[in-house]
Amino acid sequence: QEQLVESGGGWVQPGGSLRLSCAASGFTSFERYGIGWFRQVPGKQREGVACISTIDRITKYGDSVKGRFTISRDNGKKTVYLQMNNLKPEDTAVYSCAADSNWASGSGCYDLFFRSWGQGTQVTVSS
Repeated sequence: QEQLVESGGGWVQPGGSLRLSCAASGFTSFERYGIGWFRQVPGKQREGVACISTIDRITKYGDSVKGRFTISRDNGKKTVYLQMNNLKPEDTAVYSCAADSNWASGSGCYDLFFRSWGQGTQVTVSS
């Protein structure tokens, strides 16, 4: 059974940093899955934060996080990371990771392209 588990969320002051992890299990050939990080606040649509493709590791970022967030993956550990720097209050949300074997970077970082989802981890940025 495919499973994604996020960790690393919490509270941080504006300007601070957090690193989220997405640990995968039950995936056959994890390196062949595109992975995305998405976030959602109540009453708003889920937003694509960052996505990373398979072997070539092409990355895509949402406009609001470019230059501040970095997505990376360690296929040996079956884990994808989201390094978040210079956090702002508007980054407050539940962050979820998702995987799909058919996702390619040319598709864009949109949630409709991803099949398997984790439960999410809360990130709160406030003073």
